[in-house]
Amino acid sequence: MRIFAITISFLLYTPTLSAQFQPAGSLGALAPANIARPRPKPPFDITGTWLHGGGENNGFRFSPPPGFKLTPQAQAIYDEARKAQAEGKVYHDDIGQCWPSGLPILMTRVWPIAMIQLPTAIFMIQELMNTMRVVYLDGREHTDPDIAVPSFNGESIGHWEKDALVVDTRYFVAEHHWIDSGVPASDALHIVERIRLTNEGKTMEIDYTAQDPKVFEGEWKWTKRWQRVDERDIAEVECLPDLNDHMPTTHSNANVR
Repeated sequence: MRIFAITISFLLYTPTLSAQFQPAGSLGALAPANIARPRPKPPFDITGTWLHGGGENNGFRFSPPPGFKLTPQAQAIYDEARKAQAEGKVYHDDIGQCWPSGLPILMTRVWPIAMIQLPTAIFMIQELMNTMRVVYLDGREHTDPDIAVPSFNGESIGHWEKDALVVDTRYFVAEHHWIDSGVPASDALHIVERIRLTNEGKTMEIDYTAQDPKVFEGEWKWTKRWQRVDERDIAEVECLPDLNDHMPTTHSNANVR
């Protein structure tokens, strides 16, 4: 009986999950009829493999800006993280525990990202844990917040503005999701990216603007750059907790959780 009840509950809940992606009766991003619809030619195509370049003013972290102000609850977490690090400890290494890195951290890991651009969407697959992110380009609006299903990468809706792709992402999970070390993300996180290609299409530059009124005041901004790596493909990379048992961040007094 319990199995039957669980099955019925899942079936009843399934339409809610589907509603996150498109309204009833509309087409999915991979529907041939949707892809075939006439649209203006985009200014660029980011299909390829990209690797965050690093270097001056291009660090992998999404660090707080000078003079930042956190909410009292977030400040307490931040202070706890700084204390742990000063003692040589690791603070909430959730990625090491196989939790998804989530946006924005997903984008700047030391692993490459494969991107496939279609007229209706851009599919991004980060080699780290093969995490997938989809940016919808088919004109859909954000899901009604009353039925949206939060996730680590959020719901990304893009549109073209002259030579830039502007991506608006919201509906994030809060638990085990971080913007930077000691800086948590909340379900109020909102990220806007302006994506451009430079250097004859060999460099991708993204300007980030983030707001999260439950964590920090105002807007935080960063600019990051990636290099096209045509000689690279991504591989299957899994994060398996039992293989991480040897890591200090898994079982150690130096791990503050």
